[in-house]
Amino acid sequence: MSLELPSLMDPELWSLVDESRAFYARRPAGRGPGSREELLAFRAGAAVPAECDPPPITVVASAFGRSVPVRIHMPVSMPVAGVFLEIHGGGFYMGSAAGSDVRNRRLADALGIAVASVDYRLAPEHPWPSAPDDCETAALWLVEHAQRRFGTTRLAIGGFSAGATLAVSTLARLRDRGVTAFSGGVLQFGTYDLAAKTQAGRLIADEYFLDAYAGSTPDRTHPDLSPLFADLAGLPPILIVIGSDDILLEDNLAMATRLSEAGVEVDLRIYPASPHGFTGHATPMARAALGHIDAWLGARLGPAD
Repeated sequence: MSLELPSLMDPELWSLVDESRAFYARRPAGRGPGSREELLAFRAGAAVPAECDPPPITVVASAFGRSVPVRIHMPVSMPVAGVFLEIHGGGFYMGSAAGSDVRNRRLADALGIAVASVDYRLAPEHPWPSAPDDCETAALWLVEHAQRRFGTTRLAIGGFSAGATLAVSTLARLRDRGVTAFSGGVLQFGTYDLAAKTQAGRLIADEYFLDAYAGSTPDRTHPDLSPLFADLAGLPPILIVIGSDDILLEDNLAMATRLSEAGVEVDLRIYPASPHGFTGHATPMARAALGHIDAWLGARLGPAD
């Protein structure tokens, strides 16, 4: 795989660069919490999630003695063609399934799929492996119940930032159980080396949220915590979405390389002049990326021709 950035970018995206740069010039970059107190203050000050219409339903997903709330959006005017298991972002310490409602509502209606979002437990109160335990529980529940509840066994998974990290861990756990029901994974700007063992991982080594998530774990290279060090063979096709201005760019390039070396089909999409979280912003570049994600997911979950 060539990792020269220009060769990995769609030439048509360059026409959107000026608008993206103008948008981010008006939007100063934020910073993460530097302590437990700041982390809790960030969470307490978070905006109330926007509501969507129709609203989702919440069910409790259970598997292997564990349970987790799952927030489900159904398509309005068509039968369910597939199910997407969405894992929200928020640095492992904030966010919720409700915070993804607007995005998930759009996705459900655009592709005619059900979107199930996991309300996994958050750090620091519930450090690793609580979050991947919850995501695995939701995935196993879908494998068992999708046909009866949604009328389909077509499944895919994806996540946003920390949710992308958890999506990889979930796919690896399913593979280890011999579960191959998921046809693909969409990873939007995840972090994959939480141990600061690689050049990419060292770029964020001083971020407090990593301490909150890892807790007292003595070895942060554990593959379930830092998926860059996992055995990735046997995973389904993966779409990686990352901005060229994201501090996690090198981490995502490393993950793409590791997946490719493991024989996994990888579609790496790099978007110029785009920082972390850019697909959640109101820019033409974000709309282009969402269109690419829709097309990729639609090929795996959308209505059959």
